[in-house]
Amino acid sequence: MNTTTDKPFDVAKLQENSRQFGELLGEIIREQEGEAVYAAVEKLRRGYISLRKSNDDAIRTDMMNFIDGLDVDMLEQVIRTFNTFYILTNIVEEDFQHRERRREIQKPDSQLWQGSIRRNILELKQEGMSAEELQFLLDQMRYTPVFTAHPTEARRRTMMEIQRRIFLVIDQLDLNQDPAERESLIRHLKAQIQLMWRTNEVRTRKPTVEDEIRYGLYYFRESLFDAIPTMYRYYERATRIAYGWGAVSVPSFLRFGSWIGGDRDGNPFVTPALTRKAIRMQMQLALEEYISRVKDLRTILSHSLEFITPTPEFTTYLQEEDQRINLGDVLFHYAHESFQQEPYRRLLSLMHHKLTETLKTVNSRLKNEQAATLAANAYTDVAEFIQELYLIRDSLRSHGDHVIAGRELKDLIRLAETCGFGLYKLDIRQESTIHSETVAEVLKLSGLCHNYLELPESERLDILAELILRPRLPMPHRTKLSERTAETLEIFDSMLEMRNEAGAGIFGTYVISMTHQASHIMEVMLLAHMAGLVGYDENRELFCNIQISPLFETIEDLKHISSVLTNLLENDAYRTLLEISGNMQEVMLGYSDSCKDGGILASNWNLYNAQKEVIALTDKYGVKCRLFHGRGGTVGRGGGPTHEAILAQPPDTVHGQIKFTEQGEVLAAKYSNVETAVYELGVGTTGLLKASIGLLKKRGSYPQEFLNAMSKIAATGEHSYRQLTDWTPGLMDYFYEATPVQEIALLNIGSRPSHRKKTVRDKGSIRAIPWVFGWAQSRHTLPAWYGIGTALSTFRAAHPDNSALLERMYNEWPAFRSLLSNTQMALYKGEMDTASEYAELATDQASAQAIFANIRTEYNLTVDEVLKTAHLDALMEDTPLLQYSLQRRDPYLDPLNHIQITLIRRHRQYVEETGNTDSPWLPVLLRTINAIAAGMRNTG
Repeated sequence: MNTTTDKPFDVAKLQENSRQFGELLGEIIREQEGEAVYAAVEKLRRGYISLRKSNDDAIRTDMMNFIDGLDVDMLEQVIRTFNTFYILTNIVEEDFQHRERRREIQKPDSQLWQGSIRRNILELKQEGMSAEELQFLLDQMRYTPVFTAHPTEARRRTMMEIQRRIFLVIDQLDLNQDPAERESLIRHLKAQIQLMWRTNEVRTRKPTVEDEIRYGLYYFRESLFDAIPTMYRYYERATRIAYGWGAVSVPSFLRFGSWIGGDRDGNPFVTPALTRKAIRMQMQLALEEYISRVKDLRTILSHSLEFITPTPEFTTYLQEEDQRINLGDVLFHYAHESFQQEPYRRLLSLMHHKLTETLKTVNSRLKNEQAATLAANAYTDVAEFIQELYLIRDSLRSHGDHVIAGRELKDLIRLAETCGFGLYKLDIRQESTIHSETVAEVLKLSGLCHNYLELPESERLDILAELILRPRLPMPHRTKLSERTAETLEIFDSMLEMRNEAGAGIFGTYVISMTHQASHIMEVMLLAHMAGLVGYDENRELFCNIQISPLFETIEDLKHISSVLTNLLENDAYRTLLEISGNMQEVMLGYSDSCKDGGILASNWNLYNAQKEVIALTDKYGVKCRLFHGRGGTVGRGGGPTHEAILAQPPDTVHGQIKFTEQGEVLAAKYSNVETAVYELGVGTTGLLKASIGLLKKRGSYPQEFLNAMSKIAATGEHSYRQLTDWTPGLMDYFYEATPVQEIALLNIGSRPSHRKKTVRDKGSIRAIPWVFGWAQSRHTLPAWYGIGTALSTFRAAHPDNSALLERMYNEWPAFRSLLSNTQMALYKGEMDTASEYAELATDQASAQAIFANIRTEYNLTVDEVLKTAHLDALMEDTPLLQYSLQRRDPYLDPLNHIQITLIRRHRQYVEETGNTDSPWLPVLLRTINAIAAGMRNTG
């Protein structure tokens, strides 16, 4: 969450809104569940507020005894009440920020907020950037959020739709001052809150991949179809204010990507058939939106030939389409006599018909799960649709209707250019060993190589390069292949099929997780050749219709980036294929695994250096590069404000393009409401714009003493983190027993298994997401801060001047400041008194208490060191809105954590006694996980 403006915010107004809507919830609890539930909630709420103000052992004991005495039904109602309160609080705060921004926009001569489009464009103008230079930067830009499905977001779509309605009513209350109307709106609001109370917030079954696809599509339907053109209008307005009419043309630089339905790494449910279905579902939604908007345009553009003359280009095209398309018995407005004098309506009617025919084909393919023949009048490519929209736009402008061309028509053009017919680009992801084993099996059965996996790297590269450039490859019969190899080959076949069906731009990149060497990329290129994505056309010209993105995610992988990319870019076969496919190399950097692996400091520093290495290498070989950042939602997985995160990238490494994952609660927080989506797209794209200034003039590196200092700090931090997580006996037992991670695996919040292999108590086995989720639920939050205190204090003590150096780094180096700012949030969400009670769940108490004492000591040291470096008296002092938001939640989170501890104890005792994991306490326990996640606004 970002602060809305740079000015103090109206705490009293936010408090009043929260109190008013909290009281509405209280009324509903009383009316629907009775006085006993309301009294229990109030007792806990007031008791823990009191404990936050002053710790009192008697009150704490009373609260714990009270919780212990509640039966399962009462516990469930209490948990649901707190969860509903958090959801309401999140909506109230989001609307408050939107209203603050709206008021700022309405002020004359307002500069708006940090990261706003208007402020950033005006700042660039004031700094001397010419219109031509800004045009150059905008033309280079490509901003690509990539939606991913990870087991972190617990909200159901049904709940999200109710929450959207609540957001709109709260916003209307702010705009409407008529007492009678306000009373009506409050009744409506109460009804929506009551509906939310009556709706089960916990899924009754584990979501399928298809559910997750719909979850990703939801945000386009609910917000992005409106947010995308609105953001572009803000850019047009800002460039007009700064540079005048027509001085700068804003291109459609926004694109979206997705992994949902394409991410096969560790998810056995993402089959080739589901990948095909995902693409057809994407197309279905995009086409439905275009059909609706074309229909609306047909109503609007009622120009008559009596009063206007279209351009010759428009007239010629309309006549040709009239003759080409035989409508037969199709009945719509075009057939009416009046349309003969209304040329734009005539063409829009033809376009509506062609879109409808295209959608029919997609629906048929979805229904039959096979490639139905494209309807006769269907579009073959979105370019034809966009060209028709341009013809209408240019013709409108030719007879003075610029204003009419600049609204609904322009919005549709923006959507078509941004989303195409495929809505977003689907990335495919798979783990490197799958490809290696597939290649080995195919080569052995084909008689091309009998011992591929035993070959050294240089020989692998030689044989792969030679095979990739062969016109034909002998292929074994599919019946001879193992099931896994056959399925791996099928995904490449599906990619070829869907490129033909949905257009050449339907796929983004093929991401290879756990890339350790150059042959891992070449193996995918060979598999693509086998499927026909790489090869020779009828003119014997080489083509390459796949882009491959190596993913470097562990600390060790990040350190080997240079050698892997050097071997790759020095391979003549690969360079040839790269050049003919656009000479753009995408490289993905993984935040989650590197942080789990070596801690937050080592992850940040190695990622920082990796970016510099990648750009230096690609520049050396004359290759364009796009960095793909695998950021999670939490700080421990690369999270944090997008604008600041982009500006914190190493100087001169952002070349106009950036791609990053958006997952879990981040999707809901950013894109549930169109108002917030516009804001988030704005601050993200302005961050990209400012970070790309190095394309005009190199900014140069930060002082070497900063880099040297960070190298030492990161090394100490990594050693401290590994000392705890890798070298402390009993740590993984502590993690599994003193956090609810075992129970998280039972929560129906994602289709992907929580472990890479069968559950073993090993850090390498568990995925980064439940690793972060477990520590967050138990209020340790340690992946996001552990080791920083030791690292800073050790560095500070090493030399008398180092304290001053740390302060300069914080004030002058965005990367260091961003790291410590994000750390503050993680420290604030940590709660060591609560974490100590989770520690009591562990079986070996001697070991657990020693481990926890270490964690608490490092926590306290980290708080002290961060505050000292940032010159703050309290955590989050420099982000008051976020600080206030977190402060308000604490007294409500505390009882939930204590309820969760009670339920974990009861559940595990039941399992131990009966051997049955399906205890009567489990459903209620799972509700606490949802509620705490909502309260912290943090999962994985």
